[in-house]
Amino acid sequence: MVDVEQTEVRETTTDVDGAEVRRRSVTNTVQPSGVVVAQRIVWFIVGVVDALLAIRFILMLLGANQASGFVDFVYVITGGLVAPFVGIFGQPSYGMFMFDWSSILAIIVYSLIGLGIVKLMTLARPHEEV
Repeated sequence: MVDVEQTEVRETTTDVDGAEVRRRSVTNTVQPSGVVVAQRIVWFIVGVVDALLAIRFILMLLGANQASGFVDFVYVITGGLVAPFVGIFGQPSYGMFMFDWSSILAIIVYSLIGLGIVKLMTLARPHEEV
């Protein structure tokens, strides 16, 4: 579960104006472990979900026109994500502007779920001493 480091050494000999020139190049590459890659994937998914919910929150807060294709697309995509949180808090609306508590709560809950999944992945990782 530790990062894999590979070192490659290349030596080349060339003839430059009658003189032999030796060149040595050393390349170090580090590949992250499978756990690190999985954690990055989880955080990417959580980031995309949170970004969509934040856009939904801002559109609702500013009273965006739902007849617009982009606004309708965002509402359709995020509708299922906020559905479990609708009605927990009241929906204060001021004319066409609305403070959407369900979007804020969804962002918090999905971020905490992502954090829990990432921490769960590290349980099997051996403790590294510093």
